[in-house]
Amino acid sequence: MLAESFEEFVESLELDNLDDINTKFKTITKRLNMSYYDGSTSEEDHGYKVGSLGRQTAIRGISDMDMLFVLPESKYEQYDNYEGNGQSALLQDVKKELRKRYSNEKVIVRGDGQVVVITFSNYEVEICPAFENDDGSFTYPDSNEGGKWKRTDPLVEIGESEYMIDHTHNHFKYICQMIRAWKNNIGFKMGGLLIDTLVHRFFHKYPAYVTVTYEDYLPLFKDLFTYLKEQNKEQNYWRALGSRQPVYDKHKTFISKAKKAYNKIKDLTEESEELYEKLQEVFGVRFPVPETVAKAEFSSYAHRSASATTEQFIEHLFQVDIRYNLKIECEIKANGFRVGLLRRFIRDKKRLPLSRKLRFYIEENEFEEKHRDAPYHIYWKVRNRGTEAVRRNCLRGEIEKGNSEQEEVTSFNGEHFVECYIISNDVCVARDTIEVPILETPFPMKVQS
Repeated sequence: MLAESFEEFVESLELDNLDDINTKFKTITKRLNMSYYDGSTSEEDHGYKVGSLGRQTAIRGISDMDMLFVLPESKYEQYDNYEGNGQSALLQDVKKELRKRYSNEKVIVRGDGQVVVITFSNYEVEICPAFENDDGSFTYPDSNEGGKWKRTDPLVEIGESEYMIDHTHNHFKYICQMIRAWKNNIGFKMGGLLIDTLVHRFFHKYPAYVTVTYEDYLPLFKDLFTYLKEQNKEQNYWRALGSRQPVYDKHKTFISKAKKAYNKIKDLTEESEELYEKLQEVFGVRFPVPETVAKAEFSSYAHRSASATTEQFIEHLFQVDIRYNLKIECEIKANGFRVGLLRRFIRDKKRLPLSRKLRFYIEENEFEEKHRDAPYHIYWKVRNRGTEAVRRNCLRGEIEKGNSEQEEVTSFNGEHFVECYIISNDVCVARDTIEVPILETPFPMKVQS
């Protein structure tokens, strides 16, 4: 039964817009071939899907397609000898050519100065213009800090991923996809190349899992989260699968998140009463629960209050593809005076009494920092839990549009949480959760009137 749930979950992660992605790829490739190769109308020559799509590890809800387009060598000579920032001039030239096809879409040069971005209705295409080297790697422009050339080797990474997919009978791909689902559910930034690299290294450390089946997924994820949580926090980068180029992760948030995930599942067996509840906490509400288990484990609690069914989940409202960091904090006030911050109270294990005013606010929004002119929306979710919330019919859990702050009041006991979401282009690109709080006598909230 558990094996079937894992298999069904993996199937639910498969891309559902691949035809549209392929059409966009061919159209862009054709336009650039017409611009740079004497009017060629080829939809395939000189273009490569790279990133997670190229490595076949992308999942449903992906909000960006990375592609590489190889330019003629003469263009390298032209912009390498350019007076000033030749790399920026090259990107502007590619941008100008793409506008000839996409005059109605918003075409911008992305802030990191390495790609041209075309924004469509629900995802972006990032085009990296590049020049092919003799060894099969590529040189691409970086317009930052006056401009420079960098090297990348994505085709070797794609080849290694394809080998591992075949070697593990697709399970390398499935595990990489489930780690993406975990990342999106918990809400933290972790690059796709780092995910694939660490899963690749895991399979080499635990070669017995090369022959893994769905029946082995529970012990596999116990070992995988152990492997992730034991990564060195002082390590600045990991060597990518295949290419061995450095893959950086400044914050290394995945280490602490993996520790929490491991603690949730470490004692689980297929007979555990909380098995599916915990797996949903790790991988999200879309993780399938067998109907017989759902009736036995969840129905008694759910039907104790009509409001138990009102909880909304961001996955049901928007695509989710977490690509940016988001951090929310909460200021606590008593009698009009500030008494501290919620995360510090949680850290110090202080008890929060009733009748405290809470002001939740966004402390860090990486999306806004990187895309200052890009529109986005903020949504909040307040969820009360516990017997008192059920008795008072005050579980809440609706997802509502708001601004950078959300005010609440502590009013009765129970375990509760608040979530915040950044929505851009109809995609949830960042999310964060704060427990309110996990103490011996937590409390719920009501909207400040």
